[in-house]
This record gives sequence, C-alpha cells and structure tokens, in this order.
Amino acid sequence: MGENNFAPVPVACYGAVLLMAGVAYAILTQVLIHNHGKDSALAKAIGKDAKGNLSLGIYLVAIPTALAFPAVSCVLYFVVALIWLYPDKRIERVLVD
Repeated sequence: MGENNFAPVPVACYGAVLLMAGVAYAILTQVLIHNHGKDSALAKAIGKDAKGNLSLGIYLVAIPTALAFPAVSCVLYFVVALIWLYPDKRIERVLVD
C-alpha cells in the first residue's frame, strides 16, 4: 500500500487479505469447537466470539469503502488491530475457574 500511495485498489486488496485471515480464524475456532464438543471448556471460553465477528464485519465494510475512501478503510483496519491488541481473557477465565 505504501508504494502505491494508498491507492484504492491496493487498500481494498489488503482488506481482502485481512478478511481471509479472519475467515481462517473463524473456521479454525469452529473446527476446534466441533472436535472438542459444544459443551467443552474451549466452546464456553470462545462463546459467541464477538471480537472475531466484529472484525469480520469491519473488514466487510472497509473493503468496498476503500474504493471510494481509502483513508477511512485504513482507519478501520487500524481499529481492528486495536481491538485485538486488547488482551482477551476468555480462555484464561474458563480454565482458571
């Protein structure tokens, strides 16, 4: 993106890569829950996975937005990064109890 001065198409492509990583994470969590059982500690810890679903939603909004307003999409990508920088203690809470 930097070499293209944040042109719309590279910013949208970057968002598509981020979206694919998010989808891969969602698939991984679902497979793990399926293998461990819906009543397992892991399933209870992950719960509804608000952070994961919110991230996917933001990416879905940011990709088409990049075609008109690339700077807004970059801010949205940064917001997702900030969401994931905040420590997620779901698994720790379930395993410690």
